[in-house]
Amino acid sequence: MKWLRAVLPVTVLVASGVAAVPATSAVAAPGWQKYVVAPTSRDVRPVRVLSTTGDVTNPKGLLGQGVATLKRQAPPPKPAWPGGTTAAASSFHAPNNGGNGQPRTYGPGNAVDGNTDTFWNDDTLGAYPDVLTITSGAAVALPGVTVLSSVDGVPQDFTVDVLDGGAWRTAATVTGNTAVQRAVAFDRAVTTTQVRITVTKDQATPSGEFSRVTEVWPGLVADPPTPVAVLDFGKVVSGYPKISFAGASANHPGIRVSTSETQQYLGERSDFSRSDFSNGPGSDQIAVPAAPSVWRDATGCQSGTQVCADGLRGFRYLRISLDALASDAPLTQPSGEVRINGVSLDFTPFLGTPDTYRGWFESSDEDLNRYWYNASYTNELGMDTFRASDVDPRGAFSPSLDGKVVLHDGAKRDRDPYVGDVAISGLTEYLTHQDGTAARNVLADLADHQRADGWIPPASINGYTLPLFDYPLWWVTASWDYVLYTGDTAYASSYYAKLVKTLDAWYPSVTDAHGLLSKGLNGTSGYGDYAFLPRTGEVTYYNALYVRALQGAAGMARATGHAADADRWLSRASGVAAAVNQYLWDPAAGAYLDSATGAVRHGQDGNSQAIVAGIASPARSSSSLARLAAGALPYGNPFMDNDTLVSDGTKRVYAFTSYPELVARFQTGQAASAIDQIKRMYGWMTSHDPGITDWEGIGDGGSHYEQGYTSAAHGWSTGVVPALTNELLGVSPTSPGFATWQVSPKPGSVAWARGAVPTPKGALSASWGQQGSVFSLTVTAPRGTSGSLAVPSGRVVLLDGRVVRTAAVNGTVTVAATGGTHTVLVVR
Repeated sequence: MKWLRAVLPVTVLVASGVAAVPATSAVAAPGWQKYVVAPTSRDVRPVRVLSTTGDVTNPKGLLGQGVATLKRQAPPPKPAWPGGTTAAASSFHAPNNGGNGQPRTYGPGNAVDGNTDTFWNDDTLGAYPDVLTITSGAAVALPGVTVLSSVDGVPQDFTVDVLDGGAWRTAATVTGNTAVQRAVAFDRAVTTTQVRITVTKDQATPSGEFSRVTEVWPGLVADPPTPVAVLDFGKVVSGYPKISFAGASANHPGIRVSTSETQQYLGERSDFSRSDFSNGPGSDQIAVPAAPSVWRDATGCQSGTQVCADGLRGFRYLRISLDALASDAPLTQPSGEVRINGVSLDFTPFLGTPDTYRGWFESSDEDLNRYWYNASYTNELGMDTFRASDVDPRGAFSPSLDGKVVLHDGAKRDRDPYVGDVAISGLTEYLTHQDGTAARNVLADLADHQRADGWIPPASINGYTLPLFDYPLWWVTASWDYVLYTGDTAYASSYYAKLVKTLDAWYPSVTDAHGLLSKGLNGTSGYGDYAFLPRTGEVTYYNALYVRALQGAAGMARATGHAADADRWLSRASGVAAAVNQYLWDPAAGAYLDSATGAVRHGQDGNSQAIVAGIASPARSSSSLARLAAGALPYGNPFMDNDTLVSDGTKRVYAFTSYPELVARFQTGQAASAIDQIKRMYGWMTSHDPGITDWEGIGDGGSHYEQGYTSAAHGWSTGVVPALTNELLGVSPTSPGFATWQVSPKPGSVAWARGAVPTPKGALSASWGQQGSVFSLTVTAPRGTSGSLAVPSGRVVLLDGRVVRTAAVNGTVTVAATGGTHTVLVVR
């Protein structure tokens, strides 16, 4: 073992019985760069054509290999009902502004008005049957009918009855339908004046489980098949799609573009986009000119409200179809010929190539390495410029953020900086690429919008008014982390008054007689939290996070010369911790209650935060973690131990709430279980569509927990980066800017790990390995800093070749160190 012989004299090696230990792979040259998954440039190309349907020739032209041609004949005119035809329904949704300020109606008459921009929408969410009855203005001969529905949810199971000989009879039964346009042939032709469609099952979508029928045409409509090509970019990307057209027929044939992070939710509409959210088409429309041209996705319309596009998108799969909206006529047509000689993407987020990494990680475990860099890439996708054209459409634009680099929560949505997300994504930023600018821009802006009573908004969405109960606490903890990692005490000084107002004004206003935060006080009954959970009263998660916020605030107080405030806040933290133990511990379950109000349950968020905050004793920590592990799933640990709060509490996994559980396991000597949890959760996301990136949430059976609305690249799910760097590798700051630090590896079964953490004074690197009875740690820290090295105790412990006499505490020996390079060697 060359690295060992360089430190220990031969006599010590022989006496320790390790002279014959073989060389370890830990001396190999760094190879972490091979795990980087970001594109190599901002011009990103698809990696393959996933599928085509209809008349598409040479589809590889879409990849730049020649010219792809899409052709479609003009669809025949649609049959129309006789004049005077009416429709009635079992229910229909009331008129509204459709989410985009444009008045809409949803009455049954929309299904027979010949206008594909209107539709009937029933008003009984997930309840059946839904009945649409059409009364023709005159008898009509029907071989069948064609039902045009909506990609927001098609009728899956339905019957079509006809009035035949004065009596109703079932002419057709449809089950398992997935087609938006479905021609339904009758068992025999009939001449009738009435048709009745009875829906007994609809497709469940994020827009709700409703029956939606755009048109019912009298007859069997067989449109020429739509030419469609689906491209795969290999992983989730973000930016502005581009299409290079080699030319087109003279009728301005239409191209529709939709995108999705997963194949499952790829259709005519994107899985989430600005127009999709506001009841628009959910796709980009292009009127292709006859001459060669290049289209770049940009928010806006070609003419008035016609031929519109959404702009920036986050996706893996891109669908191109030769089609057009009826409302875009005559500017574009759903037929003709289009020639394409390339599709690409202008990649707009932070481009994390190997040369941009200021911090890195590598270990003997290939899976852990991949998860670390996958999470880094996930975070990079959200690190982008705040632009009015690209942020969440729900009132999220803010002039105070315009043009600044921020940490959006997701690549496709919400595309708004939320402070709870920054609490995790900020750590990932500090440990990989940036100096903290993106995180600081968000934290400062939210503080600048503090409410008069001290409450700090969670994000710019809804004009900084979204009422969340826990997110001001995340602002405190995220601010302290920012100061710790960057050393920016000027930020702490600038926003110290905001900190005081949050902790000494708003949170005391929601504190009860037990000294605990109680949701419902001071008008907070309607406030949400990170998952908009219907919790009330004394909630362990809120109070454990409160303790962590008070501890972080004390750190900022000391860093800015407010020692008295620090002492006062730490005293309050101790009082809250004592109250949590007195009122929220459930001895029968051996875990902390989710809430003292309502059904008995125990949450991952509250129990893990109680451990990380130091509220739980070692015995309670062990018991709580055992409770959390009892419900382990193949894709992680669920965030609740029963379904009394939400219907899928025992099946839903959040990487966001799992991160503190990982930290708790590492810090309480359960490194092996932490690694197992990482491999189940991040391994699942890596191995399931879209792969690589980390999901907002995992649902029943390992699905995307909110179907297509789920963000599959979400910065708050990147806690594996700080978990592996701070805990497994063991490097973390103990005072602002790493002026002081600690290196305390928690290796579990991992044979070796190494990495670097960026600090204001340069990188702090660490490398350790264990083999047999020998453990070695080498640390290089910037000059002018100091810290501690904590290693497993053993028969012999040497620091830079000298025997250490320090006594072990809980199986660990801790020695002081200054800047420079130091090696600790342990023979166990």
